[in-house]
Amino acid sequence: MTELCHVNDLEEGQSLGFDLPDNPVFAVRKDDQIYVYKNSCPHLHTALEFMENQFLDMDGALIECSTHGALFEIETGHCLVGPCQGEYLTPVGFEVRDDKIVILEDA
Repeated sequence: MTELCHVNDLEEGQSLGFDLPDNPVFAVRKDDQIYVYKNSCPHLHTALEFMENQFLDMDGALIECSTHGALFEIETGHCLVGPCQGEYLTPVGFEVRDDKIVILEDA
């Protein structure tokens, strides 16, 4: 298992990226729920963020791909708008253990 961060490091409405070996991921906290996805747009498999830890649109309501502006639901990873409309971000299995966000081995 790989520890990403303490749950308090990920504030409400915030996203954080993590460059894990061969598996870059990012986490988002919305409505006190945590979501973790692979940092790869389903369109061209490019990294999503335009700057470090900037995965959300200006309103903080959707995940935004910086390459072509695709917009994804935070809760599901579903692409609502953009060249990969109808596709999904890849969720990453995790759990909160001792107040730390931990990636599961089979994720």
